[in-house]
This record gives sequence, C-alpha cells and structure tokens, in this order.
Amino acid sequence: MSLGSGSSGNCYYLGDETGGLLLDAGIPIRSIKKSLAAEGISLEDGHIRGVLVTHDHADHIRTIGVLGAVYHLPVYATTLVHDSITRSRFVQEPLGASRRELAIHEPLELAGFSIEAFPVPHDSAENVGYHITRGEDFRFTLATDVGHPTAVFERYIAAAQHVVLEANYDSEMLRTGSYPPFLKERVASPLGHLSNEEAAEVLARCYHPEMRNVWLCHLSKDNNHPELCWKSIEQRLFCEGIRVGKDLSLTALRRTAPSPMYLLEP
Repeated sequence: MSLGSGSSGNCYYLGDETGGLLLDAGIPIRSIKKSLAAEGISLEDGHIRGVLVTHDHADHIRTIGVLGAVYHLPVYATTLVHDSITRSRFVQEPLGASRRELAIHEPLELAGFSIEAFPVPHDSAENVGYHITRGEDFRFTLATDVGHPTAVFERYIAAAQHVVLEANYDSEMLRTGSYPPFLKERVASPLGHLSNEEAAEVLARCYHPEMRNVWLCHLSKDNNHPELCWKSIEQRLFCEGIRVGKDLSLTALRRTAPSPMYLLEP
C-alpha cells in the first residue's frame, strides 16, 4: 500500500497478517495512522516491525523521529543516512535506541521477510533501493529517487515480481515548465530523478513473464501527470510486445492520497 508518493512525502506499507514494514516516512504521522487504521493496522500493537529508509531527503524522513522516539519502531538505514538524519532540521526527535544500521548487500531478516539494500544514484548522503523476498515465491523491489539507471539497479528490478519504480517527470514538461534553470538541471542530472522515458526503457529491458505488478512512484506535481506517465510507459512496453492489463498491471500512484491495499500473490 502506498500511503503517499511524491515530493510532498513518501511512505509505503508491506506486510501480511503476521506483521509488516514501512518504507520511508515523509508524510505526517496522522496521515500514516489514518491510512493504516482504515486497513485495520495500528502503530501501537506491534504489527509494524520496523521502518526502512531509502535516503535522507525531507520527503522521505520527516516522520522518522516520531516513529522511532514515540512509537519505538526500529528505524533501519545505512550509517551515512542515519548520520545525516541526526543533522536534519526536518527530524526533531532523536532516534536513540530505535536507530538500526544496515549495510548495502547484507541481508536483513525482519517481519518474515529477507531484505537487501542496493545502491541507487541520487544527490543525497546515500540512497538505497530495497529488494524484499519471502522464500522462493515472493520478490518485491522498490527504487525511488533514481538519478540514472545502473546495472545493479536494473538487476534488482529484473529480479522482482512486484516493482515500485520512480517515474518522476516528463522530459518535455520539465523543459518547458516553470522551474528555474538550476532546478531543471538538478532534476534531469545523473543524480536527480528518473523520467517517464527512462522508466519506460528500464521496464522494457527488465520485464520478464513473472513480473506481475509495476507501480510508478514519486510523480512530480509540476512536471508530470498520472495519465501522461502511464500512457508513455504503456506505449513503450507495447512496442516490445508487453501488454499492460494482460502481461502485467501498471499503476501510477497518487501523490497525496493512499492507494488501495494490494494483494501480492506469488
């Protein structure tokens, strides 16, 4: 379930009836609690076993301190990301004993899942995606704020049945839009964000018959539109003989509203 996806704030839930995880926490705590409560999930009952942080930008960490200090949830991030969080003006509450450090490519067992962080290029202290598995039959990859595709990044996209992938901007909308030149350069740089066109190419290269679901995340408010994003990628996949709606499901996530709770079957 996506609780929010975009520059205003990002947060995702993954779990089952026995326990779950949050991935990033950049939306208000009241929004997290309300969206989870609508699905019968509480932050107080021990169902959420921890929070995985991708990187240290405000729209991904704004509520990390509350989750760690008030709700005592373990917060997992790399050492570089944790150190940056301690200096961030967006996180007021020190994590203290809730701080948990993870290392890239070293598996972590949590809430019944095996979790592996992998490097993703972005202009942050450090940025990781997460490849999350359960046994041989469940493989999930999330990668957001992707400056440019890399071989490692694409390997984890290609390994998954279920993918959350950034499609931040439409190149023409960015070029002709109202952003100042320095910001346009930052977004489109190799340490910025992934465009619709780049996301489409990644999926065209990485698709395999076991890929069931793709959710397009972190769409820009000013430089993208859900229908445009979806159509751009659907058309590129069609050129490769990949039929959206038949060969895989493709969804553009909403920026400020929760998604349905999706059932991810092996």
